Amino acid sequence: MTILKRIKSREQCTESGWQAYNYLLKEPLSAEQIRAMRPLGSLLFLDSLRQPFFKIESHYYIIKGVQGNDFFRIAIHSAHTDELESLEKHISNI
Repeated sequence: MTILKRIKSREQCTESGWQAYNYLLKEPLSAEQIRAMRPLGSLLFLDSLRQPFFKIESHYYIIKGVQGNDFFRIAIHSAHTDELESLEKHISNI
């Protein structure tokens, strides 16, 4: 999966200690790519919906998006933004 750009979200949750980033991808997310992110945390993938939604939760971040879109979002606790780089590297290798 190729990440083209990381954009800091306008909808910040900094008062609650979280920051959000939108990621633009080279290609739309497939079901296989979503399932390949399972090692990143607890995966909820509602693939029977008209627009299949996924959410991956960990202690310090949440990744969510829709299958078929060429973007997704990561919300991460402000004290752990250093984990973004390793998350991006893992996602890029899918």
